[in-house]
Amino acid sequence: MRIMVTGRNGQVGWELRRALAPLGEVVAFDRHEADLSKPETLASVIASVQPQVIVNAAAYTAVDKAEEEEGLAHRINADAVGVIAEAARKQHALLVHYSTDYVFDGASKNPYREDDPIAPLNAYGRTKLAGERAIEATGGDWLTLRTTWVFGLRGRNFLRTIMRIARERDTLRVVADQIGAPTSARMISDLTAHVVAHAQRERREGKFEPGVFNMTAAGETSWHGFADAIVATARELQGDVIKAAVVEPITSDAYPTPARRPQYSILDNEKFDRRFGLARMDWRQGLALTIDDLAAQ
Repeated sequence: MRIMVTGRNGQVGWELRRALAPLGEVVAFDRHEADLSKPETLASVIASVQPQVIVNAAAYTAVDKAEEEEGLAHRINADAVGVIAEAARKQHALLVHYSTDYVFDGASKNPYREDDPIAPLNAYGRTKLAGERAIEATGGDWLTLRTTWVFGLRGRNFLRTIMRIARERDTLRVVADQIGAPTSARMISDLTAHVVAHAQRERREGKFEPGVFNMTAAGETSWHGFADAIVATARELQGDVIKAAVVEPITSDAYPTPARRPQYSILDNEKFDRRFGLARMDWRQGLALTIDDLAAQ
């Protein structure tokens, strides 16, 4: 089985190369080789690979910058995704795509189910929703996996930022009124590998159905709780390197950003668990494993 992966140098793309390798030949492309900002170039790239599976881990993810660059974000997160979906359909390939909790407005007090009303608060959320709809409109065999608060060993993410400033400052001030499930890129990639294997069996047996699935770590916390756990875990491993002694909780109003964020980003994973029969680790386990990996590096 030949599996094409986009965004190979990103948080999830980097991990996917390892996780998918046991399933077959992984052909991974970086942003220069498969440039989603140039959707018109993608069909020929996919045709040259002739994959049985495409995992699209490339995206425009700069949430605040998207407020100024919504056109570019839409081209990458929606227009290009539609092209990939059409190419996958023509290739009779399974498409696995990632989306986000940001398609919801965060006003709920209960975990969001896949079919709950969608109402993005920001440009990033709007463009990711447009990508979901482009896939659905194209048809074929596809799975869209919505996840939240992704962190990992590479790229710009909350874990790496907190690790850096915890070495520089005595006190950190972190938003405590936004709730979510920090989900490691390592876990996302491992679950994706199982999903691909399961979906390919379903396809061979004529039982496959496309759909959107929530796929996040178990448990929940705030950004403040996440930061506090990062600092505590890092201190256990790195001791005197960590300067921060206090992680102070603040409100969202005290830390204004160009893009509005949902205050509640917990997703209900029951549909995913039932379809794929997988256990999702708690976010604390994902954090511990990722910091162990960082320490090993």
